[in-house]
Amino acid sequence: MTGNDDDKKSQSADQPPDIIRDDPHDYEDEVESSRAPLLSHLIELRRRVIVSIAAIFIAFIVCFIFSQQLYDLLTVPYIDAVKARNAGETAVLNYKPLELFFARIKLSLIAGIMVAFPVIARELYLFVAPGLYSNEKKAIYPFLIAIPFLFMAGLALVYYLIMPFVIQFALSMQTAPDTGAEVTYNLFVFVGDYLSLIMALCIAFGFAFQLPVVLTLLAIAGIITDKSLVSARRYAIVGIFLAAAFLTPPDPISQIILGATLWGLYEFSIIAVRIVQKRVEAEEANAE
Repeated sequence: MTGNDDDKKSQSADQPPDIIRDDPHDYEDEVESSRAPLLSHLIELRRRVIVSIAAIFIAFIVCFIFSQQLYDLLTVPYIDAVKARNAGETAVLNYKPLELFFARIKLSLIAGIMVAFPVIARELYLFVAPGLYSNEKKAIYPFLIAIPFLFMAGLALVYYLIMPFVIQFALSMQTAPDTGAEVTYNLFVFVGDYLSLIMALCIAFGFAFQLPVVLTLLAIAGIITDKSLVSARRYAIVGIFLAAAFLTPPDPISQIILGATLWGLYEFSIIAVRIVQKRVEAEEANAE
């Protein structure tokens, strides 16, 4: 009996403890149990993606119906700049064959994504919400509200300040035929080029205004602090102006304005992070 017991002990010692099971079907059951949550998550993700794509498609159709009116609205800064330079002059936008049609499709797609963003954000939140604690859900609510408003603030800055300034700057380089110059420079604007310019500026400034949200969320996660932002300020300023040069069209005016705006948002983010840190520290002190 003693020899048999020693043999059993040696056999069990040679086998890793995690594969010693009373029932050989235990391993298969564990695999199946782990596979079920994964499949449920994938099914849930597919449903959220389908709803988001459907929202974008419906918004695209609606925006395309009013795409000409939307494009006319975007041309207001150009029209005002032309009239301000030469009173009574008619603003002209040129287009190649089918260029206006494809420009309307592009505008409708971008506008459709913007219009459908609340639905997309809601579906994303509903997908990740089951894995969040109640205090984490409460912390996310303000940011879900702030994101579209900050994006609209970036669009308003482009529409009312940046774009008129850029157009006026471009028009200032024209030379009239009656000046006696050997060469006459005339601004020739195409529909697609104008749309690409204003959309690039809108997207760049819209996302730039999300900087306080991103940095504050990183502070809540404990990744950064206000002191780390202050110590990295000089490097952040260099990175900000490099990003501004990359995100904007190749004109120095819009690059400088975007860089200055990002710098101001960075300084505002330091204040926001400091406020969040004090609130978190107060909650932790009350919990103790």
